[in-house]
Amino acid sequence: MQFDQVSVGKKANVFFDGKCVSHTVTMPNGVRKSVGVVLPSTLRFDLSVKEIMEVVDGNAFVSINGAPEVEFKAGQSWEVEKGGYFIIRAESPVHYVCHFE
Repeated sequence: MQFDQVSVGKKANVFFDGKCVSHTVTMPNGVRKSVGVVLPSTLRFDLSVKEIMEVVDGNAFVSINGAPEVEFKAGQSWEVEKGGYFIIRAESPVHYVCHFE
């Protein structure tokens, strides 16, 4: 996967004491995404916008809005509506692209 002709934020977005690190990517049409990694941990994300999380590498174990945990592998994705949340459990690094809507 590659994004062409984009703007990338130089400063990293660091969450949960460094357990999740990403960079913001702005597409030519103004759409914003983030590209990052979740290190081994269990983290909860509360959403203010709809997000589609795409796994690029690794395995993520995810519970969406309290539903039973589901495993997502490279090439798979999940989405959560604005106001929802997800809990991600990473046993090894999980590389992702987050698409904001």
